[in-house]
Amino acid sequence: MKTSLLVIVSLFIVAECFSQKIKPGSKIIVDNPRIYEIIPENAKIEILAEGFEWTEGPLWLEKENKLIFSDIPPNSIFEWTEKSGVKLYMKPSGYTNKKPRGGEVGSNGLLLSPEGDLILCQHGDRRIAKMTSSIKNPKAEFETLSDSYKGKKLNSPNDAVYSKNGNLYFTDPPYGLELNMEDPTKEIDSQGVYKLNKNGEVTLLTKELSRPNGIAFSPDESKLYVANSDPEKAIWMVYDVTNTGLIENGKVFYDVTDKTKTLKGLPDGMKVHPKGWIFATGPGGVLIFTPEGEHLGTIFTGEATANCTFNHDYSVLYMTADDYLLRVKLRSQK
Repeated sequence: MKTSLLVIVSLFIVAECFSQKIKPGSKIIVDNPRIYEIIPENAKIEILAEGFEWTEGPLWLEKENKLIFSDIPPNSIFEWTEKSGVKLYMKPSGYTNKKPRGGEVGSNGLLLSPEGDLILCQHGDRRIAKMTSSIKNPKAEFETLSDSYKGKKLNSPNDAVYSKNGNLYFTDPPYGLELNMEDPTKEIDSQGVYKLNKNGEVTLLTKELSRPNGIAFSPDESKLYVANSDPEKAIWMVYDVTNTGLIENGKVFYDVTDKTKTLKGLPDGMKVHPKGWIFATGPGGVLIFTPEGEHLGTIFTGEATANCTFNHDYSVLYMTADDYLLRVKLRSQK
């Protein structure tokens, strides 16, 4: 009888532990029931890990069955697996100089090149870089892909996306500079969106945004979406992509400036679903839009949510939100 009681109590404790993995105060806010085409009606936002400083750049590695993500202030990348939880993947990740400095020094956006190499937006080193070791055996050894435009040092590359032909599009706000816009080492007088060709040539696509941040293509790459993380002009822009890979006809895709006054977060990282729906981090969590700009709903995290990414079959969305790593399960698209 005592043994049975112990088992019952133990099961109760285990159940309580699992129940606490749900993010307190989180929910799915539905503006249009079409959102249920992707998000199950009973979807919950789970805490996978917490206690970081400012998480960013989540990247799903399908061959390794793991997620990696940046923790920017401590200059680190962590990995998470279902089996082992969280452990350090690599340090340093974004600042390799020995001279101490403050600010957001670590890596931000992470992505894979067409060849399968890890590409990093390195705040501290102010460059786009490639890790020269293998994904399975990471080492803090890097090759610079781009660190300047017309002889002037980049601000601090933030997020990036590859086109199907192998060109890299990236944003360059000042967030990685120790003193931000007032930093005396800032060499470029604007915050640009750039294209890095396979031959290493850098082209300025636009310098009209005050804080360009997240960047993503539509599935057919006819459109380029760019987030602007400015509380005075918190918007997402959409551009037509020309046959030569430049952008034109820029217009505001969605404006959330008014929501930044009452909800945590600004337009930041984003990913595009095969349906063409945009999963964009912003005030409240992850906002979901149709290609036409209709807001279908929000994965409300209650935190300033920096970025998100899908797994290989789009059945999971991982989110980096302040000091958390979060997950919500979706309807698989394969």
